[in-house]
Amino acid sequence: MADHAVSDDPGVQTQLDRLATLSPGADILGLERITSLLDRLGNPHRALPPVFHVAGTNGKGSTCAFLRAALEADGKSVHVFTSPHLVRFNERIRINGKLIADEALADYLSRVLDVAEGIGASFFEVTTAAAFLAFSEHPADACIIEVGLGGRLDATNVIEKPAICGIAQLGLDHQSFLGNTLKEIAAEKTGIAKPGAPLVTQRYADSLFPVMLNAAARNRTQWLAMGENWDAVAYRDRLHYRDDLGRLETPLPRLSGAHQVQNAGLAFAMLRHQSVLPVSEAALKAAPLWAHWPARLQRLDHGPLLTPLPQSAEAWLDGGHNAGAGEAIAAFFTPERLEGQKLQLIIGMLSNKDMDAYLVPFAGRIAHIHALPVPGHDHHPPERFAAIADLWGIPCNAHDNATEAVAAIAAQSHPAPKLLIAGSLYLAGEILRLNGQYPD
Repeated sequence: MADHAVSDDPGVQTQLDRLATLSPGADILGLERITSLLDRLGNPHRALPPVFHVAGTNGKGSTCAFLRAALEADGKSVHVFTSPHLVRFNERIRINGKLIADEALADYLSRVLDVAEGIGASFFEVTTAAAFLAFSEHPADACIIEVGLGGRLDATNVIEKPAICGIAQLGLDHQSFLGNTLKEIAAEKTGIAKPGAPLVTQRYADSLFPVMLNAAARNRTQWLAMGENWDAVAYRDRLHYRDDLGRLETPLPRLSGAHQVQNAGLAFAMLRHQSVLPVSEAALKAAPLWAHWPARLQRLDHGPLLTPLPQSAEAWLDGGHNAGAGEAIAAFFTPERLEGQKLQLIIGMLSNKDMDAYLVPFAGRIAHIHALPVPGHDHHPPERFAAIADLWGIPCNAHDNATEAVAAIAAQSHPAPKLLIAGSLYLAGEILRLNGQYPD
């Protein structure tokens, strides 16, 4: 699925238009193009601050948020590269903690595109090069780099000497690129492992151990797994972390969902097992409350989109779109949280995502499905959602947009509703825009 981006800034939009003309308009994996592009730019990726490199199917963005929160709580200056953006393209690149300004973004994209002729670099490869160029020219204490797709052949994998590498939850997603089994996907993700940089991971099935051990042996480094070398659990409303360096007790993450304890733990393990940048225990304790990552079980404000609903209505937004995400999100909506109600589900999902696997965990928790398109992308038609609704014995309606869906929910006769808007990060970005909640 090709990336899409527009900007309100004319200078940035000019460069995005150039990029659309030059790039192949689709995801392509491989390091040849990004290597050539960076070489023409003077190899800025070799002049970055210490890099924390994070891969995974689900949770890698949240892990990056916890890393950033801990480092900044310790007074460190941090560059961050993540994807995709939700509302503004600038969200992908943070320089010293702040979103890159439009003027600087236009300049860096221009400099990359000026030397990109003939390479055939993709949207993501050009963006990666622009981020690395920007980071190399601004001093900072650390860089947090999120893998875009996979790991082994992802454009970010030109990083040669990261301080440490982390892999979050693994699951089936992007099978056309990464393989159809968890072993194949794990092999791609572990491709970010580098000599001398510890490889820290979540807890995985025993069947994946050979893949992890092979990656560590091949790169002459340590594999540090959750449940073996470190662990993190929620107990009595606190996060309890332990490893061979000792124990740590912190507040529970502000980010919603039990799975965020594991993501915070992964960030703690990465910070505690690298030797380049010391981080205080006080900063680690602050990180769970400092970390913010939009569209991941985000409680929406009662903004313009939600105006038709009662003030007491609750609306949650999540961009997860695979089986693992469905399990984590559904687990959040316990009977206690729903207070005897069922969810009004507003959903749009790309056609290359396994809609059935995502929705299975929600059986019995949904009162009504409101199906949406995902503009600009191939998406599942409303008939697919209607078939699930029919199986569950609940109604399903198709709407042209989220505003119509919210209005339809408001017109129904029931207590102040509880909404989940889900299925796509592209849809999540549109929801944040409509509700006036721009990521900052």
